[in-house]
Amino acid sequence: MAYFAAVLARTEDGWDVSETELDNVETLADLADLARESAQDDDTVLVFIEQEDTWFAVVRVDGEDDPRIFVSDAAAAARSSYGDVVLTEELVGRAGDSEFDDLDSLVTDLEDGDAELSDDEEDDDERPLTGPGGVPVGPLGDSELLAEFGVPAADLLELSGDGAEPGDALAELAEALGCGEVLEAVR
Repeated sequence: MAYFAAVLARTEDGWDVSETELDNVETLADLADLARESAQDDDTVLVFIEQEDTWFAVVRVDGEDDPRIFVSDAAAAARSSYGDVVLTEELVGRAGDSEFDDLDSLVTDLEDGDAELSDDEEDDDERPLTGPGGVPVGPLGDSELLAEFGVPAADLLELSGDGAEPGDALAELAEALGCGEVLEAVR
């Protein structure tokens, strides 16, 4: 499967964007090390990963802190060789406690406010949507990881919704960060 990966390193002048290869990256620790190599001092580094326009991930590394991860569709990523890098056991294990348990309700809340559900819809919501290996279908991870850069959780979740195009989502995220043209140049 074709993929695209870019490292966005925060600098005094904005974001330095470069395409990167993930061939030697086997774990999240490897990915974090790759990101830290691009960092100036302990500034923030983001890694954007997109696979064949089926899913995207954003990994945020701040100095020596543990990486923060957001995946647009965990079940799609689970079917991908690069998904293993971002779908850590800890992330998937936390899914039961995550804000993404009730995806239908979340989408309804974002679009319509607190709408009342019928009894049939309530029964459907009690059964979590899962893909291969019990990995949740839909977004998974830290939806707040870009909030301080002007991308609130609701916007990130909207870019991950049904019908969203992962390549377009990464372009929108880069635009919000102020480096859209640079990301397009390395694509």
